[in-house]
Amino acid sequence: MTTTVVTGGTGTLGRQVVDRLRAAGHEVRVVSRRSQPYAVDLVKGTGPLDEALRGADVVVHCASGQRGDEVAARRLVEAVRRAGVGHLVYISIVGVDRVPLGYYRTKWAVERLVEASGTGWTILRTTQFHDLVLTLLTGLAKPPVMLVPAGVADQPIGSGEVADRLAELADGAPAGRVPELGGPQVLDLGELAAAYLAASGRRRRIVRVPLPGKVARALRAGGHLTPDRAVGRETFAAFLTKVLAPSKTG
Repeated sequence: MTTTVVTGGTGTLGRQVVDRLRAAGHEVRVVSRRSQPYAVDLVKGTGPLDEALRGADVVVHCASGQRGDEVAARRLVEAVRRAGVGHLVYISIVGVDRVPLGYYRTKWAVERLVEASGTGWTILRTTQFHDLVLTLLTGLAKPPVMLVPAGVADQPIGSGEVADRLAELADGAPAGRVPELGGPQVLDLGELAAAYLAASGRRRRIVRVPLPGKVARALRAGGHLTPDRAVGRETFAAFLTKVLAPSKTG
C-alpha cells in the first residue's frame, strides 16, 4: 500500500485529493494546522512533521496561503529529504512566471525549491478554481455598481477536476513539469460577472474599469491563461447552477 501525505489536506482542494487517494487504496496522512494526529504549522515550524513523513512514499503539497508559502515549502522540502520520500507533488498556478503579482512570485519560488529538492518531483500548474472566481465576483457585487477590470479574462476550472489530476499524478512516478490544466472556457470578466448575476438573481450594472500597472498589463495579455490546454469539463455557468440558488434579495 502506498503511503501518501497531503499537506493542506483539509482545504478546498486538499480534502478532495485525500478522498480520491483513499478511494484508490492509499494510506493517507493529512497534514494541516488543526488535523490530528498530524497538526503541523509549516510556516511556524511546529508540530510532528517528521513523524507525518516517516515511511511515506509520496507527498502532495496543497497547503498554501497569502503569507509564508516559501518558508513552509523550504521546511517541507528539508523534511522530505530527511525522510527519504521519493516523490513530491506540487500544485501551482498558470502564469506564475509571467504575472508580477506577489503571490504568483512566491508560488514560482516554491516551484524552484521543489525542482531543487533532490527527490523525485512533479509540478502541475492550473488556472483559477471556480470557487475563487465566485468569491471575487461576490465581493465585486456588493456595491450597486459592479466594477470589473477591463480587458481581463479568466479560465476557471473545477477544483474536483484538479483533485482528480493530482491524485493521478501522486499514483504515478515523478514526472517533472507536466502539461498545464486549464478550464474549458476563456471568458471576459464582464461575461463571468453577468453569469454570476444571472445565477444568483442579483441585479447590478456592470462597468468595465481600465486598471494601470504591470500586473494589469500582464493579465490583459493573458499571462494567467492557457487556452491551448482548455481541457477542463465543467463550465463556470454549470458550477454556478450547482452552488447558487437564485435570490431576489440583491
